[in-house]
Amino acid sequence: MNPRNFFAELRRRNVYKVAVAYAVVGWLVMQVTATIVPALHLPDSLTTAVVVVTLLGFPIALVIAWAFEMTPQGMKRTEDISPNEKLPQWSRRKFAGFIIVIALFAAGFLGFGLWRPRTNAGANPLAKADASSVAIPDKSIAVLPFDNLSDEKANAYFAEGIQDEILTRLAGITDLKVISRTSTAKYQSKPEDLKTVSQELGVAKVLEGTVQRAGEKVRINVQLIDARADSHLWAKTYDREAKDIFAVESEVSQEVADALQAKLSPAEATSLTSAPTRDPDAYDLFLKGEYAEREAESTLKAEAFDHAAALYRAALERDPQFGLAAARLAVSRIMRHWFVTRANETELAEIKKDAEHALALSPNLPEAHIALGDFYYYGRREYDKALTEFRRALELRPNDILAQESIAFIYRRQGRWALALSAMAKCEVRDPRNAGFIANVGTTYLNLRLWQEAIRAGSRALALDPNNVVGMRAVFCSEVNGFDDLSKARHDWATFPPGTTFSNPSQTGNAATIIGDGTYLYTIDRNFAAALKTFEVKKTNPDEERSRLAARVTLRVLMGDTANAQDEIAQAQSLVEARKQAQPEDVQALGQLAWIDLALHRNTEAIRHAQQAVDLLPVTKDALGGPAVLAGLAEVQAHAGEPGEAVKILRQLLSIPAGVCVSIQRLKIDPIWDPIRRDPDFQQLLKGGQLVGPPK
Repeated sequence: MNPRNFFAELRRRNVYKVAVAYAVVGWLVMQVTATIVPALHLPDSLTTAVVVVTLLGFPIALVIAWAFEMTPQGMKRTEDISPNEKLPQWSRRKFAGFIIVIALFAAGFLGFGLWRPRTNAGANPLAKADASSVAIPDKSIAVLPFDNLSDEKANAYFAEGIQDEILTRLAGITDLKVISRTSTAKYQSKPEDLKTVSQELGVAKVLEGTVQRAGEKVRINVQLIDARADSHLWAKTYDREAKDIFAVESEVSQEVADALQAKLSPAEATSLTSAPTRDPDAYDLFLKGEYAEREAESTLKAEAFDHAAALYRAALERDPQFGLAAARLAVSRIMRHWFVTRANETELAEIKKDAEHALALSPNLPEAHIALGDFYYYGRREYDKALTEFRRALELRPNDILAQESIAFIYRRQGRWALALSAMAKCEVRDPRNAGFIANVGTTYLNLRLWQEAIRAGSRALALDPNNVVGMRAVFCSEVNGFDDLSKARHDWATFPPGTTFSNPSQTGNAATIIGDGTYLYTIDRNFAAALKTFEVKKTNPDEERSRLAARVTLRVLMGDTANAQDEIAQAQSLVEARKQAQPEDVQALGQLAWIDLALHRNTEAIRHAQQAVDLLPVTKDALGGPAVLAGLAEVQAHAGEPGEAVKILRQLLSIPAGVCVSIQRLKIDPIWDPIRRDPDFQQLLKGGQLVGPPK
């Protein structure tokens, strides 16, 4: 066939028009994909897959157009049609109309894609936390850390306390946008580049200050600055007695509100002038307690929590009517329960009494409602009651970020994942530089098996705070659970500070939480010697020693070497059973005991203890923590000769958000599943899918 006849044949067979139509439709498909993937928080890999399939389909479409034709009698192979037979042709007008319609659709999606990032900036928890692309409200402010100019550096608590109290008062004004203390704490007292601060925090104004204390004399300097223009609005110096500090805090808050032209309700105006206690010494003890509590929540050390609680109690001894001190005492104790050591029923009852006492002393105190909400959330997992308290706190203090973030976290526990992400996005507007909060966004995506999104959020958290363990966990677990190549996970684990542990009493249930998610990487690599070495050093703290021995016993079971560790198994059994006797509903202890039972070849008891843990913390009660406990039961069943039951649970976990503990990729490489690896149902499970997509 000569070239002229060849091109004529291409035209006769409509190949040209198929090529043009395919190109236009393919472009539309790629535009639609590029728009909806980020909007629905779908994996980035989906966009790549659509592009690849679209490109590969182009030559296939041309081959089909050449080889087949649509005739009045249906589709026929072109070779079966006479060369002289006239084939149906697309009219130029209809073809042009088709191309125009498709092009308009594509242009619309392209325009939406360009417009969406600007209009939704700040609404996406993964977006960079700055306000360069969103309008900054004029009535917005960040109270930066106050500089301690006192000769005694121990007075740092006093400077922080004054800053925090002014911020708290301003946060009670509905008409203002007030950035949380957690985000402002990342800055110096007087940053050089205020315009950058304005963009990163999304505020128009900043309040700077210094505090100098000498005995009972206090000098406070404050200045309000328009951060966008880097121009001073006003400055003032207060020389007062320490006992008059409440009046200074009220005056500063009132002047800031006036400068921002904030509209105050009568209740808000009263709140600006109220004092939490009439006893300056009690207040001083309280500020020391707040300073100690911030250290405790940063280090998660029992002694730090105990020190904070002792200072709150001392403040209450000075002033038994000090509702704020009673509220913060309850919060400190419930945080210790959640992050360090589980409180027993008597202690939990005392914590609830502290919170209710604070509420009785100050019914309209937001901190009192937060304290009771924290008790219901962390102490009882009674989420509806907790939501009631947190929402009441927000009514009393609209900018209270603790209440807002707690509500978002509760939505996760309730399995309301889309609502949780939406609430988190709103929180980030007022807390854009809080590494712990952003890391929790990463944890949310980790559970949804949105690996890349989890890594991005976790990495953002680590950019703000390189020591944030929640951010480390979001990144590390996504790399282990979501990808074939573990080299990145190994590299990142090596860069984390020595002795880093991802697990605490709030994260429990499966073997990885007993051993530690990071250390478990040695187990995945079947380097049991390295894993055991991590737990060589005995601990003086009984709870830490119990956890250490339980981890070693679990490792012994996984490596099939329990015969040579009978003394160690006996020690672990003694400590864990004592813990279970003291606290029968300790889910962590039940999980540890199940693996000790396996080490002792008591398979029936192992399954019973693992099932008890599931009954205490089912997925229906805690959609965030429950899956790990259910995965723990499947692990025990796999080692206790019940492969069918184990696979049944795994199938369930793969159908729900449980990415922190179960994924197809993890099932393929984790030696914990070796006892059932050749089971036909397990192998079939590996060929199936898992929940990956937008949250429900």
